[in-house]
Amino acid sequence: MNTYTPKPLYQSVDWFTILLYAIMVVAGWFSICGASYDFGTGTLLAADSRPLTQLQWIGISLVLIFVVMMLEEELFEMFAYPLYVAVIGLLVLTIFIAPDIKGSHSWLVLGPIRLQPAELAKFSTALAVARLMNTYGFRLSDPRQFVKVLALIFLPMICILMQRETGSALVYLAFFLMLYREGMSGYVLLAGVSAVVFFVVGMKYAGVMAGETPMGQFLVALMVLVISQILIYIEKKDLRTVKWMAIGSAVAFGIAYVVSLFVAVNFAWIGFGLIGVMVIVLVVMSVRQWVWNYALIAFFAVASLGFLYSVDYVFNNILEPHQQIRIKVSLGLEDDPSGAGYNVNQSKIAIGSGGFLGKGFLNGTQTKLKYVPEQETDFIFCTVGEEQGFVGATAVLVLFAAFIIRLFALAERQDNAFGRVYGYSVASIFLFHLVINIGMVTGLTPVIGIPLPFFSYGGSSLLGFTLLLFIFLRIDASRRER
Repeated sequence: MNTYTPKPLYQSVDWFTILLYAIMVVAGWFSICGASYDFGTGTLLAADSRPLTQLQWIGISLVLIFVVMMLEEELFEMFAYPLYVAVIGLLVLTIFIAPDIKGSHSWLVLGPIRLQPAELAKFSTALAVARLMNTYGFRLSDPRQFVKVLALIFLPMICILMQRETGSALVYLAFFLMLYREGMSGYVLLAGVSAVVFFVVGMKYAGVMAGETPMGQFLVALMVLVISQILIYIEKKDLRTVKWMAIGSAVAFGIAYVVSLFVAVNFAWIGFGLIGVMVIVLVVMSVRQWVWNYALIAFFAVASLGFLYSVDYVFNNILEPHQQIRIKVSLGLEDDPSGAGYNVNQSKIAIGSGGFLGKGFLNGTQTKLKYVPEQETDFIFCTVGEEQGFVGATAVLVLFAAFIIRLFALAERQDNAFGRVYGYSVASIFLFHLVINIGMVTGLTPVIGIPLPFFSYGGSSLLGFTLLLFIFLRIDASRRER
C-alpha cells in the first residue's frame, strides 16, 4: 500500500517570492532612512525616529509571517466571513471615533500606536470574495451571485469613503481585474476605461460640450457613435450591421455638409440624431433576435452621453475642493506650483536631479532639506530617484514587475477557485498600488494618497501588505503539499 507523505513547509513555499519581498522591505527601509535623515543631527536610529520605528514594524511583520505560515490553509477559508465582518465593524467604528488627521478619520489612535483599519480590510475582503466564489455551483454570470460579490467589494469601499480616505477606497477597483479573469464580461472593464476617458474629455472640453461650439458637440457624438459601432463588431462580428450604419452615417454627414454650403447646419444635432437612430435599431434587433447584447450597446451609447454631460456637475458639486484642484493640476487645466501642484512639482525636481546614477545614499538635497512633503510615505519613490538615479528607480520598477508577474503565475497554478481568486486579488491590489503611486509621484495621475508597497513608511501599510502576501504564499504552499 502506497502512502503519501506531505512535503515539509520549507520545501513547498515559494522562496523566490519571499526573496523579492525581503529585498523590497530592506530597500524600502534604506529609502525611509534617506528620506528621514537630517543633516543637522547626523544620526539615523535616534529614539522615535521613523527608521527605528519602521525597523520595529519589520520585526513585528516577521513574527506575523511565522504565525501565518504555521496556520493550516483551511483556517483562512473557514474564518473568511467572520474576519470580514470583524473588519467591517472596525471600519464603521473608525468613522465615529477616529480623530481628524489631515482631513480624514481613518486612524485609530491607541496610545503611541496608530492603526489604519483600511489597510487590514484588503486581505479580509479578498478572503471573503474568494470564499464566496469557491462556493459549490457559484457562477459569476448569475446576476444575483455577481451582485453578492460586488456587495462584498463595495461595502468596505463605502466605509473607507465615509472616513474621507478616497485613495484607500479606490484600491478596491483592483478586484475587477480578478473578476475579469474569472469570467466577468469585458464590457464592465470597457465601461470603466470609457468612464475615465469620458471624464478627462468632459473636464478638458467642458466649455465646448456646454454648447459654446456645436462642432465640439459633434465630435462628442461622433466619438460615442464610433465606439458603439466597434462594440457591435466585437460582440457579434456583425460586420453587415456596422457597414450599413457606417454608410448611413457617412451619407447623412455628406448631405449635411452640402446643405451647410448654402445654409447654417448644426452638425451636433446630426450626430445626436444618428445616435438616436442607432439606439432604436439596436433595440429592435435585440427584441427580434432575442440578443440582449445589442440592447446593452444601445444602453452604453445613451449612458455615455449622459455621463459626458454630467461630468461638470459631478466635479463641481460632489468632489471636495482639494480633489478638484488636484485633478485640474493633473490634467493641465491649472498651474499651481506653490499650492496643490507643489508636491508633484518638487517630486519631479527631486527625481530629475538624481540623474543617471543618483547622488548617493543620504546625499539627496531635495529630500534632506524637506522640499518634498510626505517624502517618507506617499512620495518615497522620489527619494529613490534622487539618491539612486535612473538606474535605481528602474531597478525598483523591475523588482516590482518581477514580483507582480510571479504572483499572477502563482495564482494561475492554483487547483481550486479559493486560491486562484485570492491570488489574483493580491496581485491586482499590488499592481494598482504600483501604477497609481508611481503615476502620482511623476504627475501622471492625481495625488490621492496611495503608498508604495514595502517602501512607504507606516506600520499599518507594512502589516497589511505582509498579511495580504503571506496568506497567499501559505495557500500556495498547501497546494504544493497536496
